[in-house]
Amino acid sequence: MKIALFGKTFNTGFKPYIKEFFNIIKENKVDLAIYKPFHDFIVCETGEDLPVHNLYNDYDDFDTTCDLMVSIGGDGTFLESIPYVIHQQMPVIGINSGRLGFLANISKESITEAFQAILSGEYTFEFRTLIRFMQPEGFFGKLNFALNDITIHKSNSSLITIDAYINDEFLNTYWTDGLIISTPTGSTAYSLSVGGPIVVPGSGNLIIAPISSHNLTVRPLIIPDSNIISLKVFSRSGSYSITADNRTLQVNRQEMFQIGTSEFKLKMLKLPKTSFYDTLRNKLKWGEDVRN
Repeated sequence: MKIALFGKTFNTGFKPYIKEFFNIIKENKVDLAIYKPFHDFIVCETGEDLPVHNLYNDYDDFDTTCDLMVSIGGDGTFLESIPYVIHQQMPVIGINSGRLGFLANISKESITEAFQAILSGEYTFEFRTLIRFMQPEGFFGKLNFALNDITIHKSNSSLITIDAYINDEFLNTYWTDGLIISTPTGSTAYSLSVGGPIVVPGSGNLIIAPISSHNLTVRPLIIPDSNIISLKVFSRSGSYSITADNRTLQVNRQEMFQIGTSEFKLKMLKLPKTSFYDTLRNKLKWGEDVRN
């Protein structure tokens, strides 16, 4: 098996777990392709002699023959790993070296159990919807997609005005700090923090969620993901920002954006003992008595 490894840094408390991971890799003679800055960080921090098959710095020298991408970090790191694999249909899984971690859902305590299952072939795949800019076409270039959300956000203290259309039918004018277009995967991210609903991945929906709307009766809306969302943006200051997951662009003109689902889906590796509902209970502490 050949595994691609992506990460940035980790805290001191994760050192025993990264060594545990590499022990498993060595014992099972797994070939590793490692993001070079992460490789250098690991060697500096741990002194490990890493079993490296290939080092990569960017998308052009990434080894597309790998069987699996493993992200080590938090959800932000997981999102940064996606551009390497999305056009290859390479599955991805994340080890959470931090705290919350909805996407990076392998806890550091379960690394050995998880990779025993992976190396034994005890896993399935699930496919997550991505959204993209249909107009302007290729707005973010080769990275014109988002797993969590696309967000339009004001650049200063002035509200922005957004005329929203669904399949060319007028929906509403938002006077707001911003607007989030979220996938079900992103429903537990930024959208959740502004009062959006939690939507189970695979539901076939998108969420339109305003950020600090001037009109309090305007609430988050769930629509079918087959719909096309058109957004005409006005900014009194003349500028606003557009974010696709962890990528941001500044816009200095009035613009009409069209957002829909991508032709690609993210292929995520799913282990037998993990589920979205388990993650909700464990990460959001559902069912726990937190009154004391």
